[in-house]
Amino acid sequence: MTDQPNQPHQPYDGYDPYGQQPQAWPGQGYQGYEDPHTAQQYTQQWQGQTWETQNHRAVSAQAPDPETAILTPQSPRPPQSLQGPRTPQEPAAPAPAATDADAGYGPATVGGNARVTDAQRARAEGRSPVIEPGMQPAALTALLGLLLAGAAAVGTYALLVPLVILQAVTAAGWFRLNGMWPARQGIALGFAGALAADAALLVSGRSPAAILGTIGVWVLLALVLQLRSHADPDERMYGLMATVAASALAIVAGGYLAAAADAVTVGAVAVAVAVLARALPLPTPASVVVSLLAAAGAGIAMGSVTDLGTSGALLGAGAAVCALIGHRVASYDYPSRFVHFTAGVALPLAAAAPAVYVLGRALA
Repeated sequence: MTDQPNQPHQPYDGYDPYGQQPQAWPGQGYQGYEDPHTAQQYTQQWQGQTWETQNHRAVSAQAPDPETAILTPQSPRPPQSLQGPRTPQEPAAPAPAATDADAGYGPATVGGNARVTDAQRARAEGRSPVIEPGMQPAALTALLGLLLAGAAAVGTYALLVPLVILQAVTAAGWFRLNGMWPARQGIALGFAGALAADAALLVSGRSPAAILGTIGVWVLLALVLQLRSHADPDERMYGLMATVAASALAIVAGGYLAAAADAVTVGAVAVAVAVLARALPLPTPASVVVSLLAAAGAGIAMGSVTDLGTSGALLGAGAAVCALIGHRVASYDYPSRFVHFTAGVALPLAAAAPAVYVLGRALA
């Protein structure tokens, strides 16, 4: 039996092509009543949703009432445009206006939207997405810097205690700064790389080649681990970059162990003074200038105590420049308070480690 959805069903007129006699219902005239099951075989039935051409609303097709379908002749419903005005029981709903939520954006300044980050909300409200850590993280950075300076004066193995703390906080802070928390495997991998670099430095007589070799091995290890992941390609790439960066920063912080003891003392004190001066409530340009001058003065003061002398000013200023870069990175993209007390504390000291080693070797 073939469906004919485009041909209207004709009423029964008594003709039987198979030679059977018509069986009429009582009181059947020219337009008799039809069997609804027979009519449905020749009539197209819509099962899905149709669209009104007037207001573009999706409506569901209503099936006829089974109790009244036999008593009601089935006739095609005229199009919406040919019908008369709507009754009060069927009001015309206006088409919904396109909003920002349909495009994936929300009212960041009014009701908030879970898909809008704090940094995007800050930009929408005209505020800077960069928030500096403040005085409390700066005080912790200064305390850790003074511990590094004092431990370096005591000996190599004494320096390992504050250095290991710095490396652990650096690895954890970098993952949290990138919005990846908890990331226990990545943090553990970065911290393990730092410990491996420290061990290689001690075995090799504090040779800087141990730092470069450990970074190369850990980049390869992070790549292999990410290739074994079942996450999406974008997530794997993002995790790979975060793991490599966290491991590299934690390993580079081991430069304090490779540098000379006097250079570590001068550089760590200069970083401590620079971060404290940067946290003062001053305009950013003035705060940067004051921070660099304070670091240079601290370098001169500590250089007079050590063998560096006045050249400690250059070492202190160079370490302060790197520390301010790490301080800026920890302030970027509207970070949280936890970021300030991890990355904000560790990144200034970790970023200054290469400068302390290079300038210490050059000025010794």
